[in-house]
Amino acid sequence: MLEVDPEGFDMLDRKLLLTVIEKLKAARSASDSLAAAMSEERGTIEDVIEPFLIQQGFLMRTARGRVATRAAYAHFGLAAPAIERELNLPLFRDSQ
Repeated sequence: MLEVDPEGFDMLDRKLLLTVIEKLKAARSASDSLAAAMSEERGTIEDVIEPFLIQQGFLMRTARGRVATRAAYAHFGLAAPAIERELNLPLFRDSQ
């Protein structure tokens, strides 16, 4: 009834992730760009949607903007781009 998927994502969570992945072409995106692309308020994105996605490991907030993680791409059945794969490398190579 509330359209929550098995990961606990509602419509806005999926919309934000798909916006980062598809519309912004996996580029690092600022919250202003996300807000404009989603037609949502910046505050709603930063205070309501992002914290859950970051906590669950589907979105990363970097100095250059927001990036969807490998888990986000896998959730939608998509291949992660090469740049994103580099962001998910372990700190020490042998600790995989």
